[in-house]
Amino acid sequence: MRLKLDENLGKAAITILRNAGHDVQTVPGQGLCKASDHELIGVCQSERRCLVTLDLDFGNPLVFDPAGYGGIAVLRLPPRAAHEDIVDACRTLVAGLEQGAVAGKLWIVQRGRVREYQGEDRS
Repeated sequence: MRLKLDENLGKAAITILRNAGHDVQTVPGQGLCKASDHELIGVCQSERRCLVTLDLDFGNPLVFDPAGYGGIAVLRLPPRAAHEDIVDACRTLVAGLEQGAVAGKLWIVQRGRVREYQGEDRS
């Protein structure tokens, strides 16, 4: 899977996802740290990458309709999250990606659980 990790995720997330065989690019690595949310998701769309982020704004399907993107995975951490919470969320994401595709979907990833946003049927 082609993933773009937001600037709020560090080296542990990159390592976990790359070790699982995913093609990982990062927001800082591409000089996108100052990009707006809309610019960032547009880059992900053009690159056909799933955005992996802690930014809860991307969890709003009314603003960022997942059907138009390569996927959006929002990692939800507990208050006062520790490093291990990010590691656990990334491992949960890896397990979810082994079970199914995120393209065109919004996933909310928590320790041990992936919730998938179910949009309205547009047919």
